Amino acid sequence: MLSCVSRALRPAFRLASRPLEPLLPCSPLTAVASTRPFTRSLWLLGSASTPQRPGLLHHHRGLPTVSCGCGGLHTEGDKAFAEFLTDEIKEEAKIQKHKNLPKMTGGWELELNGTEAKLVRKISGEKITVTFNTNNSIPPSFDEADEEKKADEKEPDLVSTPNFVVEVSKQDSRHNLVLDCHYPEDEIGQGEEEESDIFSIREVSFQPTGETDWKDTSYTLGTDSLDWALYDHLMDFLADRGIDNTFADELIELSTALEHQEYIKFLEELKSFVKCQ
Repeated sequence: MLSCVSRALRPAFRLASRPLEPLLPCSPLTAVASTRPFTRSLWLLGSASTPQRPGLLHHHRGLPTVSCGCGGLHTEGDKAFAEFLTDEIKEEAKIQKHKNLPKMTGGWELELNGTEAKLVRKISGEKITVTFNTNNSIPPSFDEADEEKKADEKEPDLVSTPNFVVEVSKQDSRHNLVLDCHYPEDEIGQGEEEESDIFSIREVSFQPTGETDWKDTSYTLGTDSLDWALYDHLMDFLADRGIDNTFADELIELSTALEHQEYIKFLEELKSFVKCQ
C-alpha cells in the first residue's frame, strides 16, 4: 500500500529538511550501520584560514555571457557554481561505500520508484510489504558542543533512518494489517546496552485489501498509551515475519546507500542544469 508511507513520513516526527550545503554540522546517530562522512558542507564548513574558492560566494557578479542557444542565463556565478558541484560530486563519489546496493537477508525483494523503496517477502500464504522513502530520512542533530568542535576532529557520519510501513496481507482476507513504524532517536546507537528494539510501532490499523489510500474511517490504534503486553505481542508478530533488529539495522544501511545515490544523482542533475549541458 504505497500511500500508507505518507503517514509514516510526517515531518512532525522527523523535521529533516536538508539544504544542499547545511551550515550546521550533524552528529553521529548510530553504530549499527555502515555510514559515510558528512561532506555536504565541503567548502562552507572550512575554517577561517581555508582559502576561499575563486568566485564562490563573491558579491560581485559579472555580466551574463552569451547564451549557448538554450535560452537560459549564463553568468560567472553559474560557472563558479558548476565548478563547486564538480568538486562536490568527486568527493561524494570517493566516500560512496556501496557502488551496488547492500542486500537484505531473509529473501526480501527490492522494488524502487524514485526515492520510494518497497521490500516484499512471501511466507506461507502471507505477503509482507515494507515501504519507506529516503526523503527527509536523515534526522537533524545539533549539539551546542559542536560549536567548539576542533578543526582536526573527524566529521560525523550521515545515516538514513526512515519511517517505514509494514503491511501484512493474508490469502482470502478482506483487510490488511498495517503497522506504522519509526526509529526513535533515543534508541539509535544504543546497541551496546541490553537488548532493546531499535525501532518502534507508532500506529496499527486494518485497511481494506486493494485500497490505495489510508482510510481515516478505519480505526487506528496508537501505541503511546497501549498496554505493554499487547505491544510486545505486536513486536513478536513482526519478528516472526523477519522484521526485527537485524532487519532494522539492514534497512538503515540500505536506506543510507539509497539516499547517498539519490544525493549524488541530484548533484549531477543540478550541475547539468546550471551548465545547461
